[in-house]
Parts: sequence; C-alpha cells; structure tokens
Amino acid sequence: MKKNPTADPHQTTPTQISPLFGGAKLILEETPKAITPFGGLASFIEFLGRIGYVDQVQAALPFAAPTSNNAIPLVHTLTAFMVAVITGARRFAHAQWLRADHALHAMLGMERFPCDDTIRNFFARFSQASVEGFWRPIWKWSLERLTPCSEGFHLDLDSTVLQRSGQQEGAAKGYNPSRPGRKSHHPLLAILAEAPFILHGWLRSGNTIASSGALGFLQEALALLPQALKIRCVRADSGFFDQRILQFLQERELPYIIVAKMTYYLRRRCIGIKQWSQVDENYAVAEFMHQIQGWPTTLRFAVVRERVRESKEALGAKLLEVPGYTFRLWVTNRLDAPLEIWRQYNGRACVEQRIEELKAELSVQGFCMHSFWATEAAFLTVLFTFNLLSLYQQTTRPGKPYTQPATLRSAVFLAGAVLGWTANQVVVRLSAAWGGLKKHKPLVEAVLQWAKPTSPKLEQAEPGSPIVQGSS
Repeated sequence: MKKNPTADPHQTTPTQISPLFGGAKLILEETPKAITPFGGLASFIEFLGRIGYVDQVQAALPFAAPTSNNAIPLVHTLTAFMVAVITGARRFAHAQWLRADHALHAMLGMERFPCDDTIRNFFARFSQASVEGFWRPIWKWSLERLTPCSEGFHLDLDSTVLQRSGQQEGAAKGYNPSRPGRKSHHPLLAILAEAPFILHGWLRSGNTIASSGALGFLQEALALLPQALKIRCVRADSGFFDQRILQFLQERELPYIIVAKMTYYLRRRCIGIKQWSQVDENYAVAEFMHQIQGWPTTLRFAVVRERVRESKEALGAKLLEVPGYTFRLWVTNRLDAPLEIWRQYNGRACVEQRIEELKAELSVQGFCMHSFWATEAAFLTVLFTFNLLSLYQQTTRPGKPYTQPATLRSAVFLAGAVLGWTANQVVVRLSAAWGGLKKHKPLVEAVLQWAKPTSPKLEQAEPGSPIVQGSS
C-alpha cells in the first residue's frame, strides 16, 4: 500500500513547550492513567453513602427502572447532575466535562457517566404529581439529618428572580429589577438561617407577585419540619405583609417579624409618633398599636427612624412631612423592645447571601427546560444539593463557620488524584501537593465517626470499591 507522504506525524509523539518566564523547555507527554481534579470529593461521596442517599433516592423515584442492559440507572443520572453542579457546571451541557473523568467515575462507582441529553431526558419525565411524589419524602428525609438548634431556627421567607430567554413554560414578564421587561421565573424560598438549610422551594411563573401562593407555601414548609426542629421566629420582607399570612402565624402561635407596607394610614401613624427612644445621634426607635381597616385584630408595629446624612445612604421610606429622616416599619407579635426587633430582623440579611450563592455558585438559574415541571425538578435538585453540602459541613466541620459552595469547591473538593490498582483493589491516589491524605483523611474519618452503622456488610469495603491514598 502506498503511504501518504503528507500524513501528520503520530499525535501522541511528545512535544516541547517553553515556560512563560524562561527556563529550560518542558516536554509535553500524555499518560494512560486516569486523573481527576476532583479527588477531594472523596469525603463528600463517603458522606452520601453513610447517610443512605442511594437507597432513599431509589425508593422515592416515581419512575420505573430502565429495563435495557445499556440504560444508566436513574439514581446515577440524578447524582451525575448534582456532582456536575458541585464541580461548577452552569448549563446542562457542562456535565459533558465529567464524562472523561474515569477516576471520578470510580469514586462514584459508575461504569458510565450520563451525557447532558440523558440528564435532560431524566428531568423531562417529571410532572406535577411526580415532583410532589419524589421531592416531598426526600426533603423530609434530609431534614431528619439536620442538627437541631437549641433555641430554634429563624425561618426566612423570600422570593427571587431567575432570568429566562426563550419560550419556556412559566417564563413571563413581571417584577425584574435587573432586566425590566424581560421574561423570568419568580420562585419562593424558605430558609432555616442558622443551619443554613433550604426548608422549601417553589418555582413560580414570572408574572406572580411575592405574596401569590405564599400562605400555601408557608403551610407546606412547616409541614415538612420534623418535631425535633423548632421555629424561633419567621422573618420576611413586605412582599409577605398579608392578612392571611399574619392570621395563620397568629393561630399557630409562631413569632414573626415582617416588614410592613407603608400604607397611607401607617404613614400617618409614623408621622404622629411623639415618643422616640434615641439609640444614638442617627437612629431612634418607637412602637405603636394599630388595627388596619378590614383586619380583625390590632397589630403591634416597631419603627426605626434614621437621620439622612451624606456619609451613609439611609434605608427606608422618606416622608415629606418629616424631612431629613427615613423610616422602616415592621409588624410583629413578639414582646421584645423595638431595638431588639430591629436587630433580630437584621439577621435576615443572610437569606440574600444564600440566594446569591444559589445563583452565582450553584447556577440555579442556568438549568432551564421547556417544560415547567422539568425546570422545577432541576431547580429543586440544585436546592437539594445545597442542603447536602450544608449537612456535609455539619458532619465534617462541626461547630465551625459555614463555608460557601464555591469556597468548598476550591478549598476541599479541588484536589488532583490518580486512579490505580493495588492487589486487585481500585486505588485513588491523592496528590500530596494538594493536601493529600493529611488534608482529606480527617474529613473521611469525621464522616465515618458520625454515620450510624447500618449493618456489618455495609461497614466493610466491598471488592472493587476505591481506596483513597496519598501520593506525591
């Protein structure tokens, strides 16, 4: 056979590159070994195994298992999406970058990693009934693994905007401060502040207002709580200043602090306050009782008055009748002094940070499909992933400050590792330059010490399961 004289040289032949800042040339070669940049996920994967994640998801999945020998198990597909989100995927297509990571596949125990189309097809199977049937028991199961707070949790309610471009179901024009006139979804979130843990989430059409369906949402959120978890106080912004919500909280005897809408009559009451308690030269607080027209009960309101100054932007509403000041107003059934009410509500600022983490670090608005229920299933999967990361931190770093998902990714999960074999046992060798066993073994041991033993069979390493080792 005649050879082609213009054929390219063998593509695996080593080549040389020059360092950017001088020095001897470097030889660029390839290795047949499977290498992963995410060896630090070892402790998180062990954590999922110890809490019984696989059994719980398999039991709750509302779909029949695939019958084809070539089909990827559904729990593998869901887990693959979650791992893609944790490692930084911002779109379904980004899950593709993990398909060649055979070392990570070994750590997960997956023979094949699903492609992005497989993940989309998985979420496309969800309907309203299957979303409810799957996620409600999953959420209750995960809440049972949450460490109770001795004084109870602050429950923060909020809504946010998820930007959309296209003709997706539920995407509509509504409140959208960053992109006015553009389509969006407008989800509701209920977050346990001290955990932090997302108690409940609803995806809603973009043209809904903050209070639309809020009472039903709150009722569902409280129904998810195990008896061991107590609510210390419900906090929300003015979007939840609604008679039905306040009446429900009163009936349940739940303490609440909610921003009040500055209606005409409430403005008049603020203007008429004569007795202010001065906090310092810039702030003063007061309180009053008032029955809103058409409401059945008298409510207690706490007010903060802030002096307008050039050195700091004052928060709140400006009243023409009282120039030089801004006013903030809360309705509450708590008996604390107005200053303490203000301080307690200020702790709600963390809910904005959690929402920003969901958007910027776990890309919750990047996973959208045409079907509304498919999009909600992906949305809830990202929220569930956030909760698992929070539970993981409580297990491996008890008593230490919460770490954001992006920081957890770079500080813990990012660690070079090589897949190998030792005496017919799969081995994942962590790079010592990335911390090696010195860094990651204590995390694995913390998981092992925390988890409740289920049976001797599950406590033993089965043949073919990977061992994590350090390497230089």
